[in-house]
Amino acid sequence: MKTINTSFEWINRRLLFSPERDAALDWMDAFAQGPCVLERDTYLRIYFSCRPKPVDGRYVSYSGYVDVDKDDFSILRVSERPVLELGERGTFDEFGIYPFTVIDVGDEVHAYYGGWTRTVSVPFNVNIGKAISQDGGKTFERVGTGPILSYTLDEPFILSGPKIRRFGDTWYLFYIAGREWIMDGDRPEPVYKIRLATSTDGVTWTKQHRDLIDSVLPDEAQASPDVFYEDGRYHMFFCYREATDYRKNPERTYRLGYASSPDLLHWTRDDTVMKFTRAETGFDDEMVAYPHTFTLNGKRYLLYLGNEVGRAGFGIAERKEETT
Repeated sequence: MKTINTSFEWINRRLLFSPERDAALDWMDAFAQGPCVLERDTYLRIYFSCRPKPVDGRYVSYSGYVDVDKDDFSILRVSERPVLELGERGTFDEFGIYPFTVIDVGDEVHAYYGGWTRTVSVPFNVNIGKAISQDGGKTFERVGTGPILSYTLDEPFILSGPKIRRFGDTWYLFYIAGREWIMDGDRPEPVYKIRLATSTDGVTWTKQHRDLIDSVLPDEAQASPDVFYEDGRYHMFFCYREATDYRKNPERTYRLGYASSPDLLHWTRDDTVMKFTRAETGFDDEMVAYPHTFTLNGKRYLLYLGNEVGRAGFGIAERKEETT
């Protein structure tokens, strides 16, 4: 019988990696955010970002990896140190490396990441940096001390959430750009939209200067645009939320969305295709967020974050197959 897929339904969801359960490292006390997969001969290397305990109520964020077996996703090893140290005093990535997206380029691994800095009137700001690994992805070195993608006239703050892809000879960097800050009581909350930049070398980028995905909420924040090609078109998984009251309100917090495109530039949104919502109980019973999808042995899988944007770790689900 021929196996076909007509929608994105998911089964066998579970918590795949938890810092508390699977690691005992000071710099990895909690959170495992923004998972991203590189396939190797006998294992999958999954990069993610995590946090040590806060100091004076403030967090920093590091990025590392967990290697899992390709047969049963059992954990083989966890990186002992962050793959990239925080930036120097005053640089754009002094206080955080999150999220972290990677791609193989010959014998090198190229990484793009959000670099966080602290501010005064709002909690943070973010630019996008690049680093390269010469040792198979164990450690990375910056291409420079500054960002490769930063603020412009129509993107004045929060350039983050990078997802790197190469289709043909063109590099595509999907990312989010800040639109405005909205006060939620006495706390500023950002609104950001999904955007795109292209490149011929992976360093110098041309921005498209427009939002890719139409909003369905009045003040919608979008994140984690994860793009792949299948069955003659491009697909994007992403997450979105209300601008305010989303941290503890399951009805307003992150959920998963879907869009498709013939050319990577023009996207049609249809969230009903993405049949994945929060669970009834467990680590993901309040939210599902920051999707990343990959294929292995002919099957498609979904990595995602649960409650509090991945405080307990990240989960995995398998695409349901239909047969005719």
